[in-house]
Parts: sequence; structure tokens; C-alpha cells
Amino acid sequence: MANEAATKSLIDAVTHAAQQYGDAVASAAGGAAHAASGGAIDPFVFRLAIFVMAIFVGYYVVWSVTPALHTPLMSVTNAISSVIVVGALLSVGVDGSDAGATMAKIFGFIALVLASVNIFGGFLVTERMLSMYKKKG
Repeated sequence: MANEAATKSLIDAVTHAAQQYGDAVASAAGGAAHAASGGAIDPFVFRLAIFVMAIFVGYYVVWSVTPALHTPLMSVTNAISSVIVVGALLSVGVDGSDAGATMAKIFGFIALVLASVNIFGGFLVTERMLSMYKKKG
């Protein structure tokens, strides 16, 4: 029991530190771009550009994967979505009646629905891909 509590607190601390580091890097990069351009580049636009580039990189990485690796890739995607489901369930179960708790419940429910659709679709795609390797007849 003590090991579980220690492990959970360590994971929480590492997650919090990683989030703070990521936010600090993004803020510093956005601020640096804003300062280097003399205020011509808004930090929001800089972050949006990074997000769009990540979309393109993700697209080309996924499409360059050989067909033999698609099933493990789908399994990892389903695992990531299952973590999102856990976070969404925690968000939906927030106590309180203030505006922040209401918004957390709404966004948690939306995340829960979208992640569930992603998991279900991933299993369908994985099943279809595995059926291609089965012998017919």
C-alpha cells in the first residue's frame, strides 16, 4: 500500500514537472519569437505554427510506417486513448458547483466521448488489418 502511494506521488510529481517544463519552453520560445521580431509575431501564432507543423510531421510519420507495423501502432494509439479516458473520467467526476467545475465536467465528457470513439475505431481498424493476414477458405 505504501509503495502504491509513493509510486503515485512520484508519477504526479514527474507529470507536473514535465508540464511545467513544456509550458516554460513554449512560453520562452513564443516570447523569444515575439521579441526577435520586434513584436511582429504573436506568441499565439508561434504556438499555432508549432501545432500545425506537428500535424504534418505526424501525418508523414504515420504514412511512412510499413504495413507490418500498423497493428502495433494502432495498439499504442489505443493505449494513449485509454489514458485520455482515465483523465476524462477524473474530470467528469469533479466535485463542486462553480463555473470551473461545470466546464471541467463538460470538457471531460467531450473528451470521454471522442477518446471512446477513437478506441472503438482503432479496434475496428486493427481487426480489419489482422483479417488481411488470415488464410481464406
